[in-house]
Amino acid sequence: MEVLQSIWNVVVAVAQLLVELVQFIAPWTPLLAWIAFWLLAVNWRVLTPIIAKGGWVGVLLTMFMTILVWGLIAEPVDGVHHLYGLRVSNFYGKGIYVTSLFTIAALCGTVQNSGSCGRLCSFEEPASEESSH
Repeated sequence: MEVLQSIWNVVVAVAQLLVELVQFIAPWTPLLAWIAFWLLAVNWRVLTPIIAKGGWVGVLLTMFMTILVWGLIAEPVDGVHHLYGLRVSNFYGKGIYVTSLFTIAALCGTVQNSGSCGRLCSFEEPASEESSH
């Protein structure tokens, strides 16, 4: 019976460990999903030349509009953000958050373009069907 009790104790300990891991990872799930999307779902080999040709203007306008709308809709409780030990006003705080998210997306593109992802990020281009008219 002691062996069964020991096995039961191991099962309970593993279950508690899994619960603690889920509780630790749950708040980070949106950021992990953001990283997974920009790293694994976006073909940066196609997107990089588009951004280099002037697509960065659209990215900057998207960032600016995100900061404006988010700043107007969701003000912090105190009226300021507490970032890195600083008290930052609403729009500056939102700007820091949005810039951080877009920087993470750009870093994911850099990692994918360097080839570090290997076969996880291999985007096969479909064979073009020529239409004969």
